[in-house]
Amino acid sequence: MLAHKNAPEHTFRKDGIFYFRRRVPSDLSHHYTSRQIAFSLRTRSAPVAAARASRAAQQLDEHWYHLRIKDRDLPGKHLLRMQQATNVPIGHAPPVAMEGASVKLSEAVAIYLRLKGRDRPVTFKRAAERSCGYVIDICGDKDLLSYTKADATRFRDVLIERELAGSSITRIFGTVRSVINFAASEIGVTLNNPFTGIYYDRQSGVTDRASLPVDVIRTVQGECVKLDDELRWMVALVSDTGLRLAEAAGLQLEDINTDAEIPHVVVREHPWRRLKTSTSAREVPLVGASLWAAKRILSAAKDTSFAFPRYNKCEQTNANSASAALNKWLKPMVPERCTMHSFRHSMRDRLRAVECPADIVDQIGGWQTEGIGHGYGQGYPLTVLQKWMKAVE
Repeated sequence: MLAHKNAPEHTFRKDGIFYFRRRVPSDLSHHYTSRQIAFSLRTRSAPVAAARASRAAQQLDEHWYHLRIKDRDLPGKHLLRMQQATNVPIGHAPPVAMEGASVKLSEAVAIYLRLKGRDRPVTFKRAAERSCGYVIDICGDKDLLSYTKADATRFRDVLIERELAGSSITRIFGTVRSVINFAASEIGVTLNNPFTGIYYDRQSGVTDRASLPVDVIRTVQGECVKLDDELRWMVALVSDTGLRLAEAAGLQLEDINTDAEIPHVVVREHPWRRLKTSTSAREVPLVGASLWAAKRILSAAKDTSFAFPRYNKCEQTNANSASAALNKWLKPMVPERCTMHSFRHSMRDRLRAVECPADIVDQIGGWQTEGIGHGYGQGYPLTVLQKWMKAVE
């Protein structure tokens, strides 16, 4: 067994054949039956050995990263490949994927989150873990190349049996496809993703949120003025701007400008509250109830930079808590199937009713406008937006 001074990293030569060798990190030693990993690279060529050793080292790094992850809430965690006590003889390494090999779905999730999960909200991580955890629970934690169309259709059938709505099934399948495709691309594996092209009724169990009639909106706004507190200011602000609830809940005081020639609110991304899409960043004129609410928010602010401090006590805006509280308050006053998000639907209908051009509607609501040309320029000025907002006031 000879260590050649010019041998590629993580290799040594024996009888002219290159071997891979790497020590197991001390914090992961309990997963292995040997203190080092060693196996033949089956080549006498230094360049070939270097390429194979580099690939094996990268795959070990991925696997060790996966072993270090503490996924307490991951469904199917009991099926993750943890390389616990096996029948591997002492002195031999656990199998490492080489040319044409794959990784297990649990490892694919680790690759996906490590490379694509940086600076993403916690919901991104949860979606990947939850969706792929469902696959692991139902079909097992297999190599990506081992999943079949039968696995995918069985997975679909179980989700349907659990009475998930078509929209939920679509999100789950979309996440699983993304994880598999990304991981396969990263490790250089070509596959036909079996979770593509699976049929199910996408409208099953889906209930459209209804818009709020204008007279109901006026009634709710009147109640907001009567109660005149932080929660009602949020409702009023959303009611005449069409902001998403999370957009409103994560506002800073400096995002609200009531002293400008055209009072407006600036919707922009913050570390504590991301925006749904790039087109969500925008300025929306303040009129009617939203202007009243903005002034009340600024006048009541003390020792805080947030418009709604009760929902910004942690690292992330707690929009879910705001939604639960406000929807409970709204329920007796609004028609069935109407929620806080219905104000956003209503704003689009109200703008349609005054024949507002569709691209202006999209800019006010932060919706994506189709067509390449709409991506050019800065959009409509606040004076134009205010004209149409006043028309629906």
